[in-house]
Order: sequence, then structure tokens, then C-alpha cells
Amino acid sequence: MASRPSAFDALMSGARAAAAAKKKISESEKRKAPDSEASSPDKGGWVAKKKIVCGVEESTAEEELKGKIGQLKMRANDFEPELVACWKQGERVPFLFPCLAFHLIETEKIKSQTLITDIVCNMLRTVMYTTPDDLLPLVYLLAKRIAPPHEGLELGIGEALVIKALSDACGRTQTQLRKLNETLGDLGAVAMSSRSSQTMLRKPRPLTITEVFSTFHRIAKESGKDSQMKKLNHIKALFVAATDCEPQYLIRLLQAKLGIGLAEKTLLAALGQAALYSGKHFTPPNIQTPLEEAAEIVKEVYSVFPVYDKIVAALLSDGVWNLPKTCSFTLGVPVVPMLAKQAKGFSEIVQKFQNTEFTCEYKYDGERAQIHYMEDGSVEIYSRNAERNTGKFPDVVAAVSRLRKSSVRSFVLDCELVAYDRSKQKILPFQILSTRARHSVAMSDIKVAVCIFAFDLLYLNGRPLIQEELKVRRHSLYQSFDEEAGFLKFATAITSNDIYEIRKFFDAAVDGSCEGLIIKTLNKDATYEPCKRSLNWLKLKKDYLNSIGDSLDLVPIAAFYGCGNRKGTGFSTAMLKERSASLRSKVIPRPRSYYRYAGTKTPDVWFDQPTEVWEVKASDLTISVVHCAAIDIIDPHKGISLRNPRFVRVRTDKKPEEASSSEQVAEMYISQSHFPSKSNNQDDNDDIEDDRVTEFS
Repeated sequence: MASRPSAFDALMSGARAAAAAKKKISESEKRKAPDSEASSPDKGGWVAKKKIVCGVEESTAEEELKGKIGQLKMRANDFEPELVACWKQGERVPFLFPCLAFHLIETEKIKSQTLITDIVCNMLRTVMYTTPDDLLPLVYLLAKRIAPPHEGLELGIGEALVIKALSDACGRTQTQLRKLNETLGDLGAVAMSSRSSQTMLRKPRPLTITEVFSTFHRIAKESGKDSQMKKLNHIKALFVAATDCEPQYLIRLLQAKLGIGLAEKTLLAALGQAALYSGKHFTPPNIQTPLEEAAEIVKEVYSVFPVYDKIVAALLSDGVWNLPKTCSFTLGVPVVPMLAKQAKGFSEIVQKFQNTEFTCEYKYDGERAQIHYMEDGSVEIYSRNAERNTGKFPDVVAAVSRLRKSSVRSFVLDCELVAYDRSKQKILPFQILSTRARHSVAMSDIKVAVCIFAFDLLYLNGRPLIQEELKVRRHSLYQSFDEEAGFLKFATAITSNDIYEIRKFFDAAVDGSCEGLIIKTLNKDATYEPCKRSLNWLKLKKDYLNSIGDSLDLVPIAAFYGCGNRKGTGFSTAMLKERSASLRSKVIPRPRSYYRYAGTKTPDVWFDQPTEVWEVKASDLTISVVHCAAIDIIDPHKGISLRNPRFVRVRTDKKPEEASSSEQVAEMYISQSHFPSKSNNQDDNDDIEDDRVTEFS
């Protein structure tokens, strides 16, 4: 746990002084304003007491909340919810509460995930203590979502609509707002500046968390010819009612980019800990580390059942220890896919899986898909990000429906959808597949055919299979479908521990237009592990053998103005123009508070909240005194950098949250010890001026 910052003591001292000053108000001053306090019920639920100052109402509840918000930084086991709550139990939670917490993290530049977890945990506990009904909308706002990913409900708001709504609400022209946005680099800051410059005779009714979340839902569901105008009016109404720092975070939530470095894994951990601290449910005696185990339970449950509505309700009613029973694998809800770790070479495979039966499968270069076939015959197809892709692949829907065995009533299939030339019986590159339309595709319009390469079965006839060993799941897979060339095939596989045979199989995979191999244990530790990059699945790509191993998925957060030859970086002139055009609208004047970077010179431009993921290859990973990646993992003062990095492609199938983590980078560096190079023990001091991708978030 992080220690309490010294700023907290100063904040508390100031709060006590302010409270003492309030007590000194004379009786004569009170008599001058007999109606200065209002206690009538408010439809929003949060009754803000008022005092009259120079004819303008000032909310003492808001001021009290601002004075107390710093207490969220307390260690979670020292925190008591009543320390912060400025609203009564059962009353709606003010939207200002999470906004002040966001502001606290941002303005104090808090980067410690432990401290951020404490702050979020204490925030959730406060809501659970006063108004449990508001916990779900708060969790969704913290996750920057309005519904489970597979439901496909999105706000659908562009920057232009936000600027117009802000213009209507604050009285500034759209041109003024755009210029201010160019200067500040953050529409949230623009909203803050614009809202604070407006004089109001009477403060509007305070916004509540529930009201904001409900309005977001209405915005997302608006459709038809007048939908944009209706969305505009909803946003404008929120802006008009927003006070203090609310406009800043209201804008960011509308854009689904909070900008404080709060990852969803941190939220899930905080949610599990908050449920444990609520103290309503007994902790079993076999639990050794309750906080850590509570956090892991929520993360694991979310990986197989990513539905906050059910998870939050179950936590409130049955507690965290019963969560795996109340929220489990459900047909129609995509699980987060299992992933593989990289292998550097053939000998590593044999070494890691010695005395264990394992299988090698072709690694296809396509689009990961999870296909759910329901009892009523309906089909849903989900991407690796749980996005609903059913409308994109009507041919896949037809194929799995036709090629399932008659005994199969329901299933969940894990597979790769690959572009395929049926006339030549040939796999086509991923770039061909990416040319298919993404929405509402008609069978008659399909020009790029796909073949389903099935490699796992997660659910069959009403029974989840993820706790079964791979050998059992594979047998069920083979018994459940009929293969048909060009439409549905089982992943090509062998079971062997002969290194020569594996090499030969690898070459055949590469010759067949595949990326390489996936190696999996069959009987030992061979269950399906959602959301995990497991050592029981290894991947060996054709370009691993002469480089660092895995490619890295990086998020561009800054750039330098280029000059000279780009040879070796992987960028063509056309590619540079394309990426420059894509990122130009994301430029901001200064880095976000949670960006961590270093180097001998500052980047020329910074990019807003990450939106793109780039696949990057490199010849080597090296310890660096300059770069920050994986710092504190390999060395307390040094990070890891890439030697001779090369841009490969934009990963349209990945979100920024799925970029390579510091832990993955560290593991890749450690794996190089099996394949040493002369650069492994060198500090990377002499390459930092190259045109290379070396920094990532």
C-alpha cells in the first residue's frame, strides 16, 4: 500500500481551519439571512444547502465535499466512508464526487497504481455505504462504458457535436472553441474554461451520477432523422447544469477518454476490495490474502462474464466470495480470449514442455472470432475485443449453422476467420481480409471469402468446457462439426516432442501462408484461461527466430518532426503521410500527466488519449538508462529500449488497453537470456537520436 502523501495533512489542516471559521459566524449575521438555508427535497436526491453571499447562492455542500475529497487518498484499511460523504444515506450521489476524485488524481499527478486503486476503492466504498443503487452507474462511468461491450451500445458522439453543444451552452462561438482547443489540447479543459467564464444568477440543480449515466443512455439510443439534434440537446442540458470541475470530466466521459490513467484492471481490483471492505459477508478461513484474492476473483469473473450489471448486483447481495457461483460463463456473453506467450525457438518449446504432452497448431493470420450458437438457432460472432461482428460475417453464420452436427444444440467456438481463395484452395493475407465491409454486409456483396479455422470449443449443449483439459475440448470440437474446404476447417495440428518434426511442421505452416505455430499443453494445466497470456500456450512466428521473439503492440503518444531517409524503420513515404494525417487531429500542446517518458530531447508533438495500436518489430531488447519501459521490473533505475525497431502495421483489431504491458516487455527481455546477443548488456545510450519507436504508454 502507498503511504499517505504529505499534502493530505495540509489539506486536512485547511479543512479543520475552514470548519472552525464557519463556527464563528455571529448570531446577528444569521438573523440577517433567516432563509439562507434550504432543506426542501430535491428531485436529484442530493440536497445542497445554500447560503446567500452578495445575492448569489453558494452551495455549502459542494464546498464541504471539496474540502473532504483529499481523504480518498487514505490507505484503504484506514478509510471510513462517512469521512467524505456529504449527502445522506439513500440520496443520489452528486456527480461532483467522482469528478473531484478525478481532479485529485490528475492535478496531483498521481501515477502509483496502488494509490489510484485506494482512491477508487474508497470512492466505491463511500457510494456502497450511502447509496448502493448508485454503485452500478458509477462503475460504468469509471470504466468509460455505458453497457457491456457485446451489446454494442455506444454514444456515437463526434468532436463537432460536442463543440456545438458547448457553444450553445456557454455562449462562445464554435470557432473560438476550436481555437481554444488547439491551444489547450483538451476539450475537457476547453469546457472548464468556457463554463467558468459564464456568470449565473442562480446555480442549477446539482447533477447526480445517476442522472448523467441515464442521459448517456438516452444519447446512445437516439436514432432517426432528428437524432443528432436530440443528442445535442441532451449534452447541452448537462453542460448547463455542470459546475466546478464537472464540465471537464463530463466532456472526457462523453469522448470515452477520462485522461487520468485509470485502467479497467485497476477498477476491477478496487471493486473487489471495496466489496470486501463493506464487511457484510464473512471471509472464509482458507483465504490467506483477502484483498489480493478479492481483487483477483473480480478480475477472473469479469474475464468470463463481462457484465457489470450482474457483477455489481451480485457483489452487493452475495459478496465477493460467492461471485464465481453467481456470475459464470453464459452463452451469448463473450469471454475474454486466452492468449499465448512468445517462444524464441524450437529448443525453448521442447525445454518448457518436457515430460508434458503438447500439440502444435498452425497460427493463422486472420481475425480472432468467438462464435456463439444459441438453442434457438441464432448466431452471434464476437471479436477479440467482445465487439459484435455478426453483421460483418453473414457467410460465417451460414457456414457454422450448416456444418454443425445434428446433435449440437448450442456451442461457443474459438476460431480464426481467414481470407481464403476457394478456387485455388489458398489462404490469403490479412490485408485482404481487412478490406471487407464492417457493418450490415449482404451475402450478395461479399467479394472476399473467409474460411473458419476452428481450434477450440468452449461450450457445448448447455455445458461450459473451459475447465476441461484441451484434449477433451478438442475431441468435442472434432465430434461437433463437419469440415468443408474453404468454409470450415479444424486447425492443422500434430502431437510430437521431436524437434526435427516440429521444425518441419513449422516450415509447412509458413509455406501455407500462416504466421507460424501455436504450441499448447494437452493434458496437464491445459484448461482454457480467459484473459490470460499463459505459459501453457506458446507462439512461434516465422520472424521470431532472428529477432527479439514477439512483436510489440505499441501506442503512439508523441512524435518528432522527421527528416532524411526512413530506410529501416518500416515506414514508406505513403505510410508516413497516412499515419501523420490520422494522428494530426490528436495533437495536444503538452503531455498528459500520466505519460512517463525520458530522453535527451523532448518530442516535437504530443498526442491526446491513445487511439491507435502499432505492431512494431525489433532486432533486440536492451537495458537503457534513457527509456522508461519496464523500469523497476528489470532494474530500479533503468528501462528497456528497442534496437532497430520497424513499423509493421496498425492493429485495427486491438484497443490501446491491449498494448504490450511493462510486464510483457520484461518477460521478453528475460527470454533473450536463452539467445544472448552482444547488445544485451549494453546501455542504449547511442541510438536515441534515430528515427525509431522507443516510447510507449
